[in-house]
Amino acid sequence: MSLSLLELQQLLGVLKYLDVGLLVMDRHFIVTFWNDFMANHSGKAARDVEGQELFALFPELPQDWLRQRVETVMALNTVTFTTWEQRPHLFAFSSYRSLTGRSSAMYQNLTFMPIAGADGSVDKIALVVYDVTEAANSRLALEDMNQRLSVLSRTDPLTGLLNRRSWEAMLAEEYARCRRSGRTSTLMMFDIDHFKQVNDTHGHQAGDMVLQHTATLLSNKLRTTDKAGRYGGEEFALLLTDTDAVQACQLADRLCTALAARPARLDGKPITITISAGIAQLTADMGDAQAWVKAADDALYQAKSAGRNTTKVAS
Repeated sequence: MSLSLLELQQLLGVLKYLDVGLLVMDRHFIVTFWNDFMANHSGKAARDVEGQELFALFPELPQDWLRQRVETVMALNTVTFTTWEQRPHLFAFSSYRSLTGRSSAMYQNLTFMPIAGADGSVDKIALVVYDVTEAANSRLALEDMNQRLSVLSRTDPLTGLLNRRSWEAMLAEEYARCRRSGRTSTLMMFDIDHFKQVNDTHGHQAGDMVLQHTATLLSNKLRTTDKAGRYGGEEFALLLTDTDAVQACQLADRLCTALAARPARLDGKPITITISAGIAQLTADMGDAQAWVKAADDALYQAKSAGRNTTKVAS
């Protein structure tokens, strides 16, 4: 679409005072029109801008991108658009909502319109700048909220580890991956020993603190590929990818050492924590992920039966 000179004059008369930005420039980026919106937000009056080269006035503009865009619009003689999601802004105008928004700069949508001369050839470009800061901030806030809700739906609120449902979903994926690839991974299930006594002696808030302390020390020992979850109550579940039982036992030892060296503290007094752990490396005879969990759980039961504060490997 192209505009005649008369149509352009009518359009400029209307848009000069509207709450959108409008500038007109030729193919050499010499500005020929600069409306009040652009003047107010840039601090540059029309009389100081018109007749000047745009990049000389605003050297911070992305020249390569803008030149390519303008050349395309002129060559194709068609209107094109860009949104703030593609490029947050062209002109770094300050936002009136900088305190409550995500950015101190105005988010902008842009429309590039070819303008035809008397001979019908395109020799100018009208660039319309829309302030979409409020809509962009709303969209970003909604995305943040959805992201937080997604994390909350997958996370145990007390420990910050995966909740049981999310952990089991990852377990099923890892089981399938190992079956496809022939690689092996290992599960570790562990309980905090005599956790009921902690609650009975010190109260449930102390019990919660012990769970959080254990989860923190555990998280510090894991690789990014390992998945730790709170399986229920004082029981934790670890999915250790590309790890064998020997390596899992080494991790259990490091965790026990860390718990001994850094006991949880209540009112400055230490609360000694020990754990019992069961370890099961994935083997060919485990028909599904639940069989894998059962093997680790059985090993955990053996650790408890052996007097706790120990680790047993499924045989």
